[in-house]
Order: sequence, then C-alpha cells, then structure tokens
Amino acid sequence: MDPLQVSQLIIAIAVATSILLQARGTGLSSTFGGESTAYRSRRGLERTLFRLTVILIVLFVAISLWGAKAATG
Repeated sequence: MDPLQVSQLIIAIAVATSILLQARGTGLSSTFGGESTAYRSRRGLERTLFRLTVILIVLFVAISLWGAKAATG
C-alpha cells in the first residue's frame, strides 16, 4: 500500500472515533425527553475533542485532494 493511502486510512479511523466519542444524548431516552437540547458552550475535553475532529477532517480532505491530484497528474 502507498503511504498516502495508509495515512488516509489512519486519519479516517481517527475521525470516526472522535465523532463517536462526541455523540451524547443520541439514544432512545432523548426521544422521550430524557435529554435537554438547550444550547451550551463546549468546555475542557469536549472543546479539545471538537477541535481535534475539525483538524482531522481538514487533514483528511487535504490528503484526499493531494492523492487525487497525484493520480491524475
């Protein structure tokens, strides 16, 4: 495998993991009013995880575009 593909795979797994770690209040209990949907700001670890997710997504898109350009050029 190409190192570009390996890095893309690793980043994809990291993005999926960080998104799953952020999921809160998504079960059936929220359907029946078990979770409040009021807006609140992110703090501490939650903010760090959100920023990490954004950075990983930007890296994934950049590597994907770079790989597509390398494949056509």
